[in-house]
Amino acid sequence: MKLSQFKFNLPDSLIAHNPSDQRDEARLMVLDRNTGAIEHKIFKDVINYFEEKDVMILNNTKVFPARMYGNKEKTGATIEVFLLRELNKELRLWDVLVDPARKIRVGNKLYFGENDLLVAEVVDNTTSRGRTIRFLFDGTDEEFRRNIEILGETPLPKYIKRKATAEDKERYQTIFAKNEGAVAAPTAGLHFSRELMKRLELKGIDFAEVTLHVGLGTFRPVEVEDLTKHKMDSEQFIIEQKTADLVNKAIDEKRRICAVGTTSMRTIESAVSANKRLKSANDWTSKFIFPPYDFSIANSMITNFHTPESTLLMMISAFGGYENVMNAYEVAVKEKYRFYSYGDAMLII
Repeated sequence: MKLSQFKFNLPDSLIAHNPSDQRDEARLMVLDRNTGAIEHKIFKDVINYFEEKDVMILNNTKVFPARMYGNKEKTGATIEVFLLRELNKELRLWDVLVDPARKIRVGNKLYFGENDLLVAEVVDNTTSRGRTIRFLFDGTDEEFRRNIEILGETPLPKYIKRKATAEDKERYQTIFAKNEGAVAAPTAGLHFSRELMKRLELKGIDFAEVTLHVGLGTFRPVEVEDLTKHKMDSEQFIIEQKTADLVNKAIDEKRRICAVGTTSMRTIESAVSANKRLKSANDWTSKFIFPPYDFSIANSMITNFHTPESTLLMMISAFGGYENVMNAYEVAVKEKYRFYSYGDAMLII
């Protein structure tokens, strides 16, 4: 398929800049992938589409406060440093993006916080905006992490045109987040409240957790018309044996298996055995899913409403059917659903 087939007109007014008042009270569009039929619900109604022993696959990655502001030595210029991933714990080496990049060269030092709580030195150029930096810090790893927590901001996506607040620290994180390492939230999971999780549990629905540390590549635009030429960024993922066992039992019993979010879907599709079962894994994936694609594990999914021409929209179209999904998006615009990370949700069954 071609990039231009995933264009649609999205008014700026539909981009959600704030979360819904209650996590589970965002709107929910339900799309039947066999008939294309659409229902309009509230997110907590999701419980009505699942039965005892059905499985929901959740991404338990935890977003860390990846956006920091420092000052360059000598000039004092303010530099945004976006932490992407830790390369070496002992040496405190990190892969980062810097802005404005033209001012930051190898050998430069950056100072963060009052009394220079952290100091870093640029040790390598990786891309036009990418750098490797080394934090010059003698304390324990715990003290270092605490300083990052103090200095860092919730890494809201750039299209949310406001500063991160204390509320974002809680709301741009799923309630089941536990394995730190993501620079963007697995947003479909943001709609689950503690009350809804409890109700799902009481109904007998099983939760299977996977981890995929969402990288900034999730926002990277596709710049080639021929989708086969697009390269995805690599992201680390973990599937434990108990998760694989739970999911495989549900496959054998022909239960409904729901991938909560595109990240959960990418994770499970990156660890499929020859006989179409889920395998345990600790690996990196650069899997790019677009139509046509034969899914092996999940037979339903929950997702948010995504950007025109994004890899996320392409995956949804592969799962729900291209015509069904593009029609559903047209309806979503007409019905004024809220789009992107803090927006409304879609259940595809």
